[in-house]
Amino acid sequence: MLWIAKRIGVSLLLMWVVATVVFMALHMVPGDPAELLLSTGGAMPDAYAIAELREKLGLNRPIWEQYLAFLEGLSRGDLGNSLVDDYPVAEEILLRLPRTLELILAGTLLSILIALPAGTYAAVRAGGAFDRAASWVAALLQAVPVFVLGTLLILLLAQTLRWMPAGGYVPLAQDPARHLLLLSLPAIAIAKGLTATVFRMTRASVLDALSRDHVRTARAKGLTPRRVLTRHVVRNALIPVTTVLGLQMGTLLGGTVLVEYVFNWPGLSTPLLRAVEGRDYPMVVGIVLTVSALFLLINLAMDLLYAALDPRISRS
Repeated sequence: MLWIAKRIGVSLLLMWVVATVVFMALHMVPGDPAELLLSTGGAMPDAYAIAELREKLGLNRPIWEQYLAFLEGLSRGDLGNSLVDDYPVAEEILLRLPRTLELILAGTLLSILIALPAGTYAAVRAGGAFDRAASWVAALLQAVPVFVLGTLLILLLAQTLRWMPAGGYVPLAQDPARHLLLLSLPAIAIAKGLTATVFRMTRASVLDALSRDHVRTARAKGLTPRRVLTRHVVRNALIPVTTVLGLQMGTLLGGTVLVEYVFNWPGLSTPLLRAVEGRDYPMVVGIVLTVSALFLLINLAMDLLYAALDPRISRS
């Protein structure tokens, strides 16, 4: 329990550091945010309007007061209101975050279901035809950018073969079959890089585990190859795979922005891109902090899973 408490404490500390860096970066941007927001067509905004907006945003207060107010709002889950439509940022994120998480979960499950068995089989049959072919495909997947793969999937499966829709979104409760169909292509695009990485790490880890002394001892005792593989090889091989999986989740979170845009999936990317174009600073800060918190939570979950696979970690 002490180890878990330490990991949670470290995650909270890192979240505070991220929030502080985001706050300072926002105030280091050249120019007056209020003036930038009111500037349209290159015309100079009215001085009274600038002063009024600065007061509304709290920019006329000392920076330390702004920082304390910022942290207080975060502690209450208050991310402020959008400068574009005055809609609460937290409500917009809560509406769209489940869709992004669903896409990430679908891509991760797809990667695991493909990469773990394929990597294990490639290691057991190292040097064979499957091993060479799968390694070549993994290298190709890592080389292709996610937006290029997404565009190719739309061109081939949606426009040429007309097997699947090009994009869009339907709530799961409204039409489950249509929802899963629309989810499939962006999930494949999201999964491509993670699948290649997990495959290569699984193959390397299983190969390493197969050469260990305890595996040779298990074989000498007469255990069946299947039992040796499941009890003595795969369990030990999952430890480094879990570590890499957690590290890759940050890349996966970043990749969802492009994938959601390409497939018109209404997750966090839509308000983020709109906020960047419209200089909606509260929305940008809210989404950045949400993604950062997700990354820290995912890594915390990976640490706990790592400790479950190897109990020695929690005693260190």
